[in-house]
Parts: sequence; C-alpha cells; structure tokens
Amino acid sequence: MSNTETPKIEHVCFTGHRNLDAAHATLIPSVLEQILRTLIRHGATCFYAGGALGFDTVAAIAVLRLKKEFPHIKLALILPCKTQTKMWGENDRAVYNAILECADSIEYVHENYTSYCMHDRNRRLVDCADLCVAYCEHNGGGTAYTMAYALKQNKEVINISDLI
Repeated sequence: MSNTETPKIEHVCFTGHRNLDAAHATLIPSVLEQILRTLIRHGATCFYAGGALGFDTVAAIAVLRLKKEFPHIKLALILPCKTQTKMWGENDRAVYNAILECADSIEYVHENYTSYCMHDRNRRLVDCADLCVAYCEHNGGGTAYTMAYALKQNKEVINISDLI
C-alpha cells in the first residue's frame, strides 16, 4: 500500500458513557446511524461493542437494526466478565440478554469481575478495531481513557459528542 492510500476500515469499536446527556439522548441514535451507514459503505463489516449500559447498548442496537438492511455486517461483543449484569435492573438485563442472543460472537475478557476487567475490555475493543466511534463529553473516566488509548494506537476516533 502506498502512503497516499487511505487504510481500509473493516473493524469498528464503540466506547461511550453509561449515562447519556438527556439533551443528546434523542439525537445520538440518528447521528450514530448516519456514521455507521457511511462506514458500511466504505467497507466496515464488523462492529465491536462492550455490552455496558448507555452508549454501548445504543450502538449494539443500531448495528442490529442495520443488519436487517446490510446482512453481511457483524456484531461482536467483547464483554468484561460473565457477571457484568449482576447489579443491573431487570429491564436492563432483558435488553442485554436480547443483544447477546442476536450477536454474531461473544468474547468474555475475564470469567468473573475484577477491578481491572473493564479496563482490559476497553483495550481489547480498541485492539480489535481500525476505528473507534465514541460518545465522550468528559476528559476523565473510562471512555476518555479508551479514546486516548485508541489515538495512541494510531486509530481514528469519531466522537459523536463533537457532532451534536
């Protein structure tokens, strides 16, 4: 590949806040869908989500919705541990389980919860991807760390928060 060619983006990961800004919550799905459609048109086929509440869930649902139109795309879940939903409410667990049933693949980074399993999951998501789609409004926390890690690994990052 020559230096003037743009690297092909086939693998995309997601990272974002668990609590979405109320003013943005209704805008995020449509902006995300536009981004995903563009990425799919440019060759993206595999989308990695981390299974957390908030943006991860919105992203996974968006990919599953687009699979109906683009059946060749895949949703791969990279989850921190098998007990991730232990403290979640019943409705959140039901949505999570529905996503698991529809995913093309599921990988657990750790068997059980550890103090570092989320961190390991975030790094694994980035390591699998060519590009990261994020929703980040804060300079601290796991989402900001994951975006910084992606940039350090020379991965492009699209932050939806900058677009709305």
